[in-house]
Amino acid sequence: MRALVIDDSRAIRLILSRTLTELGFETLDAANGLEALAVLQREGPMDLALVDWNMPEMDGLQFVQAARAEPAWSRMKLMMVTTETELARVVKALEAGADEYVMKPFTRDVIAEKLALLGLGQRAA
Repeated sequence: MRALVIDDSRAIRLILSRTLTELGFETLDAANGLEALAVLQREGPMDLALVDWNMPEMDGLQFVQAARAEPAWSRMKLMMVTTETELARVVKALEAGADEYVMKPFTRDVIAEKLALLGLGQRAA
C-alpha cells in the first residue's frame, strides 16, 4: 500500500510518514497541494493521501477537489488531517470528496482507526 502525506510542516510529514510506515505503508510526501499533484502525476495513483488544510500554493481543500476531478485517482482514499475544527469546514471537506477527517493533534491510534474505517486496516503492529 502506498500513501502520500501532504503537509507544509516537515515535522508533521515525518510523524505521519513514520506512523504510516509502522502500519505497513510505503510513503511519499509533499509540502503543498501543487507538489502533491506533481507526485501523483510522476508516481501514479496512491492508495491513500493524508491532507493538511492550510498550506501555501494549493491548500488541502483545493487538492481534494483537484484529486477528485482526475479519474485516474478516483480510488485513492483522502483523509484530511488538520487543525480546522469547525463543523462547517468538516462538512465542506467531506462534500468536496474527503473520505475521513482527523483533527490535530492526533494519535497513532486515531490514524489507525480511521484507516480501518476506510478499509485500509492496520498492516503491522
